[in-house]
Amino acid sequence: MRTDIFARLDREPEPPKIEPPRMSRHRIALFGGTLAFYIAIVVAVLVSSWLVTLDWKVMLFRPYQQWPEIHAFLDYYVVLGQRGPTATMVACWLGWRSWRQHTLRPLLTLAAALLLLNVTVGAVKIGLGRLGPHYATQIGSAELFAGGDIFPSGHTANAVVTWGILAYLATTPRARRYLSAMSAIVSLGVGLTTVYLGTHWLSDVLLGWAAGLLIMLGLPWVEPLITRAEAWIFNQRELLGLGRPAPVPSPAGAPVTAGGPRTVALPQQDGGEIPVRSLAPEPVAAGGRPRAHAPHLARSERPPVTPAGSRRPPHADRTPRGGTTPARPVAGG
Repeated sequence: MRTDIFARLDREPEPPKIEPPRMSRHRIALFGGTLAFYIAIVVAVLVSSWLVTLDWKVMLFRPYQQWPEIHAFLDYYVVLGQRGPTATMVACWLGWRSWRQHTLRPLLTLAAALLLLNVTVGAVKIGLGRLGPHYATQIGSAELFAGGDIFPSGHTANAVVTWGILAYLATTPRARRYLSAMSAIVSLGVGLTTVYLGTHWLSDVLLGWAAGLLIMLGLPWVEPLITRAEAWIFNQRELLGLGRPAPVPSPAGAPVTAGGPRTVALPQQDGGEIPVRSLAPEPVAAGGRPRAHAPHLARSERPPVTPAGSRRPPHADRTPRGGTTPARPVAGG
């Protein structure tokens, strides 16, 4: 039984690739519209507008008391928006793709998206300091600058980015459409689940959707940085000698090993040897054993064929060709 299954998988054809999304006019328009929606929600909460009133109406409705039969299921479903489990699952899948396609772009793209998510969402959470529904102190208040950290919803934004990265890195347009729909459904469900459980205001979820969508729409601007980071990592690997070793030429006079260059001495007609000629290495079959047949030589490199010995009986007066003829005695002298 063969055990080199990973080597065989590594030699399989790479899946088809498509170019990463670019910042087209349509994408820039979506980015601008989403950014305007993001700013409008922040302003509506800051001024305690009708959106804050809606937050309180939904919270006082207490959905978890209206439909208690689905509470157990939604407790597990909301895990699809938690950073640790989802990032680990997606990173394992993208790591497999990186190994199969011999590129670090999937993993680096995920890392860049999560880093942007931490910086942008975390900064707004800490800056506004909003309290959650379970910790609210005054009815009708926006509960801002009170030391909280729920605005925008991290679960919702993380669901948009973590599952949306699969659609962003899809290798076919069809897969990208299906994964985009799946990401939208999952993130929508996670956001509404946090409202049902009473852990977030409705406006938290709206801002979380906008925050995650802004990161996904702006990722093409980060692609040049990802490309440079990948090239730098590969260069460092080569400098550290972690890549494939380069073939080292054998020094003169070193013993010949299987598969390496070998030299032969061809016999000459007068019993000597012609100068040593370097021939191509012997082909090696599976298992490391050299093939039995000799390498093919060009006609100009073949040695002259001479018989091993003369069939004529030896004669005292006979000399080989090219030799010096001994002097014969002169008769009568």
